[in-house]
Amino acid sequence: MLPDLVARGGETEVILIDGGSDDATAQVVARFPGVRFLTSARGRARQMNAGAREARGDILLFLHADTRLPSGALETIASALQDSRVIGGRFDVHFDSSRPVFRMIALFMNVRSRFSGISTGDQAIFVRREVFEAVGGYPDIPLMEDIELSRRLKRRGRLVALSLRVVTSARKWERDGALRTIVLMWTLRFLYAAGVSPARLHLWYYDRRA
Repeated sequence: MLPDLVARGGETEVILIDGGSDDATAQVVARFPGVRFLTSARGRARQMNAGAREARGDILLFLHADTRLPSGALETIASALQDSRVIGGRFDVHFDSSRPVFRMIALFMNVRSRFSGISTGDQAIFVRREVFEAVGGYPDIPLMEDIELSRRLKRRGRLVALSLRVVTSARKWERDGALRTIVLMWTLRFLYAAGVSPARLHLWYYDRRA
């Protein structure tokens, strides 16, 4: 994914945050001199907050390692943010699988997000830096950090749902089973809305996967 991001990013600042992996991530990043490689405590919220602190731009785009931006993504973000009422947004999502079930899942995710204003990390969330900092960044929770950030941002201004589609990996869904993963994700969201702590949900989620 990194070569694709560098090719599309142009002069955009790219920061990769590693949460203590023991693979060859650092060696891979070293092949791209324009990419800054940093380490942080493990956890998506902590890693993304670490990247935001180091970034120098006024617009922050959070991209998971298994997600690719479409052509024209950065220009589309800039165009959307010309409206001062818009504080951020996300892209539609598409899976890198031709199976019909994944087209259905992506359609459902995009429609649900468009109506609810709640985005997932797979949809490549972007936001004005000043607003991100005003809401305290990603909440330091081990699960549902993207859901909670979306809720906080909704109270600050308008979020746009871009029709351009990022392409994200279906590997996790294929490994765990698409329908089973759907049920699991909605169960986690329901429990979170009901007040179950993210730490407890995180423990339960990874115990089930183990």
